[in-house]
Amino acid sequence: MDFLDKLNPQQRKAVTAADGPVLVVAGPGSGKTRVLTQRIAYLIASEGVRPWQIIAVTFTNKAAKEMDQRVKAMLNEQATEGIMLGTFHSICARILRREVEHLPLESNFVIFDSDDQERIVKSVVKELNLNEKLYRPASIHAAISRAKNELIGPDDYPVSTYRDEVVKRVYVEYQKRLIASNAVDFDDLLVYTARLLEEVPSVRDKYAQRFRHVLVDEFQDTNLAQYALVKHLASFHKNIFCVGDPDQSVYAWRGADWRNVHRFEQDFPNAQVVLLEQNYRSHQNILDAAMSVIDRAGNRRKKKLFSDRGAGDKIFFFEARDDYGEAAFVVDTIAQLVLSKQFEPGDCAVMYRTNAMSRLIEEAFLQARLPYRLVGAQRFYGRREVKDMIAFMRLAHNPADEAALGRIINVPPRGIGEKTLTTLHLVARQNGISPGAVLLDLARGGDSPYYKAFTGRAALPLADFGGMLASWHNAARTLTTAELFDHIIRDTNFKAHILEDETEESAERWENVEELKRLALEYSTRSLDEFLENIALVADQDTITDTNAPTLLTLHAAKGLEFGAVFIVGLDDGIIPHSRSFDEPEQMEEERRLFYVGITRAKDKLYLLRAIQRGGRGLSEETYPSRFLEDLPAELLVGKTRTGRPTTSFSSSRTSYGNSSPSDSKWTLPSPPKAAPVASSQQFRAGTRIKHPLWGEGMVLDSRLQDNDEIVDVVFESVGIKRLAASLANLTIL
Repeated sequence: MDFLDKLNPQQRKAVTAADGPVLVVAGPGSGKTRVLTQRIAYLIASEGVRPWQIIAVTFTNKAAKEMDQRVKAMLNEQATEGIMLGTFHSICARILRREVEHLPLESNFVIFDSDDQERIVKSVVKELNLNEKLYRPASIHAAISRAKNELIGPDDYPVSTYRDEVVKRVYVEYQKRLIASNAVDFDDLLVYTARLLEEVPSVRDKYAQRFRHVLVDEFQDTNLAQYALVKHLASFHKNIFCVGDPDQSVYAWRGADWRNVHRFEQDFPNAQVVLLEQNYRSHQNILDAAMSVIDRAGNRRKKKLFSDRGAGDKIFFFEARDDYGEAAFVVDTIAQLVLSKQFEPGDCAVMYRTNAMSRLIEEAFLQARLPYRLVGAQRFYGRREVKDMIAFMRLAHNPADEAALGRIINVPPRGIGEKTLTTLHLVARQNGISPGAVLLDLARGGDSPYYKAFTGRAALPLADFGGMLASWHNAARTLTTAELFDHIIRDTNFKAHILEDETEESAERWENVEELKRLALEYSTRSLDEFLENIALVADQDTITDTNAPTLLTLHAAKGLEFGAVFIVGLDDGIIPHSRSFDEPEQMEEERRLFYVGITRAKDKLYLLRAIQRGGRGLSEETYPSRFLEDLPAELLVGKTRTGRPTTSFSSSRTSYGNSSPSDSKWTLPSPPKAAPVASSQQFRAGTRIKHPLWGEGMVLDSRLQDNDEIVDVVFESVGIKRLAASLANLTIL
């Protein structure tokens, strides 16, 4: 039990708390993962709890893996064997597969991702003859998801407007489609499990009696279904240990409800409450700035974050002329920090409110020829060719998977058009079976009773595809995941399809397919079920690599991470806080919490940036400073004032590029920029053909003199429209 000696008094109090409900309110950087993992180790090593009597749930695969590794490091693998530790969704999937007899599903059910879900909703909207512009599938699906998070089924969906009635009709049909496809969406994993424990006492008692201790990470991010789930699991022994911080609840848009912390205190009035206020991550100035922002929020338990790391640097505020200048400042400053050996590139992070804001930041890095990494599942698993191959694998595993079928039935093109697809779905509905089942039967050709429902021109490609599908489905029972992957590639001639145009882009797309194959090879001794489930549950933070490069990510994706130097861009009203929150007090509170989360990711340096002008609909629009900036005490800030006037601190704190040489850094950096020559006349005219060393040929759309330089807008054939400074862009007139 030596590990207890390294805990501070509050951490020790939490780890060694007596049986019963415990709520640990853990401020950012206060060691909550340490507390959670050491609580598990303490229960096993000191309290005699068996590993299989413990269930611990969290939100990302990365967090679950880290918790598992830490517990094993403190004890040993044999002592920890049997702990049920994982994400809410993965644990629910395990429980549902074991208890599938109580569900309207087969044990090999598949998990539809967000694209699949929206595709099904779109199909239902179309079938119900609804106007897609008035009833956007994404919006309808969001309403269905919210209902599921609140444990409201399709039959119980409340109707007070005509739109509610439409949502209910779509919801009813959407759920029927899921069941017909032997599929669940992410919300169903939680809802089915919560209802199973609520409605089947024998199942609830089995798990509640087995798990003597229920531990929950990031409790402030739970939704109502997740809260109901953990309450049921803890209903017998009442030993529920929740760690979280309502101040870091920023996922309301996906169902998280910070009020679950208050519900916990109401449902367990005798719960022990432990505050973790000592921060091991940040300097005190950063914490003071964070507290000045969050203390303005209402309905919260007050806490005072403190650090033993000293005051540290003040927060650097910079007000750029426009969003291009904002991006340039970020890249230039990171280059300076790296060249002066204050930080490694991977210690730096750029955070923004929305994904779209990454574009100019990415372009600034590209123009400076500096590497970066962009956080988000879209980077790999969202790519078309990757999603297509996953859909093939899913369909081989489960031919009833309607979403996967709709995605790849004509990939590569095999002459199956929309009209044929509509007929296929109609035949399936009329016969009460899935479209996949119709295809499998059509593989028999003219002997199939469904063959005559199609024209000869349509029936042949459907029968051919049905034959391939039957072959894959049979092969899935005996082949490894990688062998099945190769089998599908060969049958579909997928490689030739990807490399058809012989471009660099197509080569990169094929590399993505090969990367997915490398992942499949890791499942040589594991099931196709596990391969598909792990891909479906992949989270944004699980896609972060160990590349030593600055990280670009949204404020939402930043939660749970930390960096030496943090740049928060877009501190304009309408961005942070987002304009959608202006008339919604609760949303405004969440925007405040989001800013607080961003600030508390910084360990040593924090940069806050905004732009006086920002591009919008192709025009430059004047912005207003974020209202949250007014909460920051002036004595904590240096840099450029909110009126744009430079201060002495700003002038003296700039680090010169000349302080070190690019060769001193492990990171490949550009040569220090030379002073821009004063432009007295325009070199480029609209219509001029030019060539850029990186983006190739393009045409000038506009040119103007600005700030002693010529600013040129160019449309490139390779990357679209770019705005460039002529003194730096190295453009050649053709």
